[in-house]
Order: sequence, then structure tokens, then C-alpha cells
Amino acid sequence: MNILRYPEKSEWSGLLQRPQLNYHTLEDQVRKIIDDVALNGDAAVKAYAREFDRYDAESLEVTMEEIQAARSQVSKELKKAIDEAHWNIQTFHKKQMHQTETIVTTAGVRCWQKPVPISRVGLYIPGGSAPLLSTVLMLGIPAKIAGCREVILCTPPDSDGKVSASILYIAGLLGIDRVFRVGGVQAIAAMAHGTESIPSVNKIFGPGNQYVTMAKQIVSRETVAIDMPAGPSELAVVADSTSNPSFIASDLLSQAEHGPDSQVLLISDSGDMIDRVKAELQRQLEDLPRKEIASKALNNSKMILLKSQKEIMEMVNEYAPEHLIIVTKNYTDLAEQVDNAGSVFLGDYTPESAGDYASGTNHTLPTNGWANSYSGVNMDSFYKKITFQEISRYGLHNIGDAIMTMARAEELQAHSNAVSIRLTYKVDE
Repeated sequence: MNILRYPEKSEWSGLLQRPQLNYHTLEDQVRKIIDDVALNGDAAVKAYAREFDRYDAESLEVTMEEIQAARSQVSKELKKAIDEAHWNIQTFHKKQMHQTETIVTTAGVRCWQKPVPISRVGLYIPGGSAPLLSTVLMLGIPAKIAGCREVILCTPPDSDGKVSASILYIAGLLGIDRVFRVGGVQAIAAMAHGTESIPSVNKIFGPGNQYVTMAKQIVSRETVAIDMPAGPSELAVVADSTSNPSFIASDLLSQAEHGPDSQVLLISDSGDMIDRVKAELQRQLEDLPRKEIASKALNNSKMILLKSQKEIMEMVNEYAPEHLIIVTKNYTDLAEQVDNAGSVFLGDYTPESAGDYASGTNHTLPTNGWANSYSGVNMDSFYKKITFQEISRYGLHNIGDAIMTMARAEELQAHSNAVSIRLTYKVDE
């Protein structure tokens, strides 16, 4: 990791840049795939499966027999862990539900808001080198709690066309309606536009690499809603002289091993802590099975020494990290200063991996600085909220003058007339 000592604020924007491909080239490449799938449906999806995933797909949909067979392919130990995570995630998300409440804004005027589940949602579950079985829980559980009418799932298979048994086991456990062995941009395009096999959805959820994230952003401008831009994983750690360098190194590596385009930051006011973490990183890196991937991510990453905690929190909020760990002595005080972050982890015994799997919070979070305006996935993500109002004649008398005065000020006379005609209407006694 590159070490930067006391950079000027004028330099922050540049040094906090995420690693990314050329944006225009990336968009052109992704756009061609989306347009091809929209035009040619299953044939295009299968062609890209051959090109990118190295398999010939006879059928894109995973059969119920395959899903049932996955039960025997998952160990008892993993099933137990999945059950524990399931319980915690479900508990946390159920507590986000709110009862519909009728508000009387003024006498005779009743207003309320009704949450209505999105009818058909599509879940994208990354596969490739690390099938993210936990993401099935993070997206499938709230979708089912919300009562979405149909939940479909797309995930890339291996070169034999087989989907991870753990992903299929959880899909069966949650009652996911349909599962497709499709990954990458072609999966996003298929869920957005629909093909002969894959239905179009109303909203797409799930993280992915830069290609998948770009695909989601493109289709969101045209045909379908998305949860948020959720791309390569990232982490910022805030530490001081009292922090544990071994813990910090383990957290940095836990995100670096996601992929070579991941990024991690250590921000501290202690030069000694930075040196100790650097040494610990080298020691722990040697034992990682994904050492090569993590090493590439560390090349995109930085350790930054600043003069004060005030500066540190200013930098954190400018960076707007997907994940933020604060392990300073006064972490509760610094937590109050967080304005921009996807999810925050406080204290020595709250590793980011807890949120990835089993603490209960959702791990589908905004990346690439989008935490300055997006929330992570939560129960609201799976609902549309429709407002209702019911006004009596008395209530319309109460607010009628305000409506008509404002309508005339906007030179919208018909708006005013819609009130005045009611107020002057003779009601039969």
C-alpha cells in the first residue's frame, strides 16, 4: 500500500480516486451487450455465456431438481451458519417495518401512506472466483418479508454450467421463485428487457464488478429501477495510536481479497500505527489463498497520515466509503461525525466481515462515493410508497383558499376552478 503523509486538502480529491476502467470505453462495451440482449434475447445471452463464462447453455433456468439436490451438497456446518445468519438478518429487517398511520393534517383532511411491495424483483448474485452465497440472504430475505409477488435470481455458473450448491440451497430455503444460470452484463440486460426465458423485472438488486455496475446504471435510465450503484468493494479504517494493528490488517485484507479492483484505505493520526499495520499486512498476506488478488487490490490502496482526527473525519466524509471501521479510543465520538458511509463498524471486535455475513445488517451498500446520497439496501428498497388523501367538504373549505391562492399565483386557473366549483356546488338538503 502507498503511504501518504500529511497531504494538503487540495490533493485529497485526486488521491481518493477509486481504481476504474476508462468510463467511456466501459460504457460503450456494456451498451453493445445490452442492446444485443434486448434485440436477440436468449440467443444473445447464450452467446455471451460461451464468450465470458466458457460454457454452452442448453437451458438458462436452473431446474427444481437441481435446487433440491443442492440440499445434500451443503455441509451441516454451513447449513447451521446459514440458519444463524438467516435469523439475524430477518430479525433486523423485520424491525424496519412500519404500520400505516392516518394523519389528520387539518380538520376534515385525512392523509396516509401505504407501502406496496414491488411486484417482480431481480436479484443479481456475483459468482466467478467467489460465489457470494451471503448476498442471496441479504437480498432474498427482505424481498420475501416485503411480499414481492415474484423474486428471480441470476448468477453466473462455472464452466460446466453448474451454479454454486450453496447459492441454490439458500434460494430453495428462502423460496426464490426462479433461478437462472446467467451472469455479467447479459444477466442485467435480460432482467431489464426480458428474454424468451428470463422475465423482465421492475427493479434489479445486487452488487457486481464495474461492468455489472455500469449495466445497472444504463438500464436504470431506460427501463427498470435499481437499488443503487454497487460495484467493487471498498473499506476505510480510522485508527489511532491505541488501535490493534493485527486486527486492522485483517480487515484491510478481508476487503482486498474480493477482487483486484477493490480498494482499502487506512487513515490515522499515528505514523507508528501505520508502520505497524504495514508490517502486519505483509505477514498476514503470505498465508492467504487469494494472495495474488489481494496484492493487486493493495496496489490500488493507501495509508494516509493526517494531523488530527478532525481532518480524518473530513476525509472520511469526502471519500464516502462503502464500509467504514472506526477503532480509535474515542470511536463513539467519531461515529457521531460520520455523514457519508454505507455501513459503519465500531470498536475492536466489530470486523466488517460480521456485517457481510451474520450480524443482521445488509451488506448490499453504495460504493464509489455514492454513499454521499444513497442508502444501503433495506426494507424500503422493496416497496413503493403510495400516498392517499380523503377530504370532506368541511376539510376542503378549510384549505380551499390556500389552494386557490397558490394556483392563481402559478397561473393555473383550472387548478383553482377544481376547488371553487366544489365549494360553490349546491348540495341537496
